[in-house]
Amino acid sequence: MPIDFNSATKLITLTTDTTTYQMKVDPYGYLIHLYYGARTSGDMSYLVTYADRSGMCGCPYDVHDRTYSLDVLPQEFPFQGSGDMRSPLLVVRDAEGAFGCDLRYVGHTISNGMFSLPGLPAVYSEEDDEAQSLSVQLRDERLGLEVELLYGVLPHFDVITRALIVTNAGNASVTVERLQSACLDFVHGDLDVMTFNGRHAMERRPDRHRIGHGSFSVGSRRGMSSNQYSPFMIVCDHAATEFNGRAWAMNYVYSGGFEAEVERDQYNQVRVQMGLSDDRFSYPLNPGERLVAPEVIMAYSHEGIGRISNIMHRCIRKRVCRGYWRDRRRPVLVNSWEAMHFNFNGDSLLDLAKTAADLGIELFVMDDGWFAERDNDICSLGDWRVNEKKLGRSLAELADQINDLGLKFGIWVEPEMISEDSDLYRAHPDWVLALPGKAPTLGRDQLVLDLSRADVRDNLFEQLCGILDQAHIEYVKWDYNRCITDAYSRTTTDQGKVLYDYMIGVYDLLERLIKRYPKVLFEGCSAGGGRYDAGMMYYTPQIWTSDNTDADNRLTIQYGSSFGFPLSVMGAHVSACPNEINNRTVPLTTRGHVAMAGGSFGYELDLNELPGRAFDHIRRQISLYHEIENIVCEGELYRLSSPMDDDVCAWENVLEDGSEAIMTAVVLKVEGYAQANYVTLRGLTPGANYRELTTGVVYPANALMDMGMPLPVNTEMYASYLYRFERVEG
Repeated sequence: MPIDFNSATKLITLTTDTTTYQMKVDPYGYLIHLYYGARTSGDMSYLVTYADRSGMCGCPYDVHDRTYSLDVLPQEFPFQGSGDMRSPLLVVRDAEGAFGCDLRYVGHTISNGMFSLPGLPAVYSEEDDEAQSLSVQLRDERLGLEVELLYGVLPHFDVITRALIVTNAGNASVTVERLQSACLDFVHGDLDVMTFNGRHAMERRPDRHRIGHGSFSVGSRRGMSSNQYSPFMIVCDHAATEFNGRAWAMNYVYSGGFEAEVERDQYNQVRVQMGLSDDRFSYPLNPGERLVAPEVIMAYSHEGIGRISNIMHRCIRKRVCRGYWRDRRRPVLVNSWEAMHFNFNGDSLLDLAKTAADLGIELFVMDDGWFAERDNDICSLGDWRVNEKKLGRSLAELADQINDLGLKFGIWVEPEMISEDSDLYRAHPDWVLALPGKAPTLGRDQLVLDLSRADVRDNLFEQLCGILDQAHIEYVKWDYNRCITDAYSRTTTDQGKVLYDYMIGVYDLLERLIKRYPKVLFEGCSAGGGRYDAGMMYYTPQIWTSDNTDADNRLTIQYGSSFGFPLSVMGAHVSACPNEINNRTVPLTTRGHVAMAGGSFGYELDLNELPGRAFDHIRRQISLYHEIENIVCEGELYRLSSPMDDDVCAWENVLEDGSEAIMTAVVLKVEGYAQANYVTLRGLTPGANYRELTTGVVYPANALMDMGMPLPVNTEMYASYLYRFERVEG
């Protein structure tokens, strides 16, 4: 079974197809972390050492043994107040204002299936027999504080998930001042940490460095997971590569503020942890109340960093994403934004849609500017009524006309935001997050609605249903274009709850809409990639990866995104050149190849401004994408070279059975009379032969994976090549 408890030794062992995770209840009731690594058997307690290191390492009052200190021991759930001076997962303050608790094991239960979290997204199982869950109960007798540690094991997905629930079972209030969901304590190791940093329009660039003494953290104080840092982290051997070495990963299933931290202590031990941001967080619990910490997905690989990525891809694609669109082919779309911005009417939209239909595009998306008085970005957010004067027709009539062309129809919304110049704000100025007596901080000339309030969510739900019910709308792009700065709600005196409750409110609103419109394809967006996280993927199975559509920059953005998130969720479009953000020009072929690296392919430009010769090219691009989409979305990804470090950026998609593969390469550096660039493939069937479908040439797999394949020499800057391989049977 995936989860085993040895009653004699009090060992708890979690097992997946290739990994083992082990902890132990020690004689004093503390939960000691023993092992997370390659699958093995036996008792890993031998890895933990005990010694009288100094009088500076404290121990619990009832432990009369100077070789025992939680300041040194690897722990499963470190909390403030135990004598452990490293970074804790939990800090609580009691009704007298004192900090500290003492949590000890009181029991556990094992059940079939994956646990669920009230109000929060989480990894799920489709059948109870494909997963097991573990609940470990800890208790502080003085406070009556109970902590339920939750573990989910999906053996065939090779992931273990962690979350927890804090319950005040005492007679007085307590306040949770810090709450993180998971940690890993390493007793030794020369380790690196990989995080993914960026900014608006340049998200998730890999950053790798050695873990030294002290602590290092990344996170978000922005009320969202952010364009600046991703809630995903990898720790690996210093010598680990894409294809060799040990690696561990944590992926946070949450879309609000977070913190991810690594710390090397005085004895060269390393703690890795992830959870809620401490920023503006102070959550009171009255007797009987509880607080749920979001889930962390954990994975381990002894076959390099690339294997970690494929484990995460498969788990998120199949057991985080859900619903009607999870396994369906996404329609190729054209979005009106970069084509028209706010400057459109119904006739110009239809002109664009007619051209799109002629080219084989399948979905037309009407972006910002279709509602209320919205002709610019400083008004009307919050007033979700159709501007029929601007469109020259009703929304239903426009949708029908676009449907008659053979296209699906979709719209853009930004429900969480409100403009000061809006009817909703004039009627309900108290519905925004704003500090009393302080002029609000504006972002993009807009304020944030207080979605911690049920009445605000109910209003938005009714408005959005009023739009979705009046026309045949099959796609909704859900945007979110500013940070939360003034986290003050008028409905509570406990402002440390607001950011967490806001995110619970967002999830609640999305869940209600998805249940009412199960066949609508919801795409997440937050100034592009500001909420590109596993939490949003639970509700929106595709996300606009970045507002930056330049193919060169997108290579780095999509490369970094691929470390933690599946290609099937990645929204990637071909846009006009020169690019509107950085003025770069890249060939149309290359723009297409780069956009085809994602599972949501489309166009973001005025098709009617293209020269006629581009039309056949686009038709061929769409046809090619239809032929390879299943390999891109369902296959395993191999990052063959880096757009940040190499002359060529190359990647490969291979079906799990090795029968088909695609290798794509983009030239990033050109020199006179240049040497040949060779790309070494991965993941093919050893000993087999593969036919390249365009040329018909047959190559031995072993040679492709050993010496590689040469790209054309003396090529131009940004030239790209896409090779399709099919295994020759017999």
